Amino acid sequence: MLVDSHCHLDLIKNSDPDTLVSNAQAQGVTHFLSVSIDLDHFPRLLGIAQRINNVFASVGIHPNSSPDLIVEVSTLTNLADDPNVIAIGETGLDYFRSIGDLTWQQQRFRTHIQAAKEIGKPLIIHSRNAISDTLRILREEKAADVGGIMHCFVEDWEVAQQVMNMGFYISFSGIVTFKNAKVSQSVAKQVPLNVMLVETDSPYLAPVPYRGKTNYPAYVKQVAEFIAKLRNESFETIARVTTENFFRLF
Repeated sequence: MLVDSHCHLDLIKNSDPDTLVSNAQAQGVTHFLSVSIDLDHFPRLLGIAQRINNVFASVGIHPNSSPDLIVEVSTLTNLADDPNVIAIGETGLDYFRSIGDLTWQQQRFRTHIQAAKEIGKPLIIHSRNAISDTLRILREEKAADVGGIMHCFVEDWEVAQQVMNMGFYISFSGIVTFKNAKVSQSVAKQVPLNVMLVETDSPYLAPVPYRGKTNYPAYVKQVAEFIAKLRNESFETIARVTTENFFRLF
């Protein structure tokens, strides 16, 4: 049993969600968190979660999406008022793709944290080239009150310890399988099993041996297998504990 803790079922081209889920189930992947990146796609995302068993959704706006959109806490909490919506995000900061005055990005991040706290649902955090400000805002907004997932974790061990201390789980994507991902691999060896998750971020970041191709939820098995070898653990152990962690968090 495996859980893909972060995928985008609505964004995988030339594939219908039912087939994606069926193919993943054949690889032992039983549950899926399909993550929102903007409000335009959210109705389709929620519809998939409502229709397909064991698929859950989040609601949120990716830090690079819709820079002119000012979102209110009430907008997010109202959209999250559905049992199939189990998280707020993905949200956070991305200074790689966005440039200039990013005050708007920081404020929207705060709005997501406030919404998560108001309804008591965990956060899904995206951070790229912005970890200092990400950590600062998480602390200032008391995100530890709800915790959540540090999605697609690529930071070092010091950062991992800080986010774990705030109640966040560390999720590894296909990046951990890349030859040059030495920092991620080092952290994957050290993270306590009880706060580890695995994900695909499909259709992006396909793991080796599919790197550079379209990623699919079924490939979360390759991520778990790689981490098992890295840690000298059995695949069954990694699959079991990451699944238990997902259900403990949600």
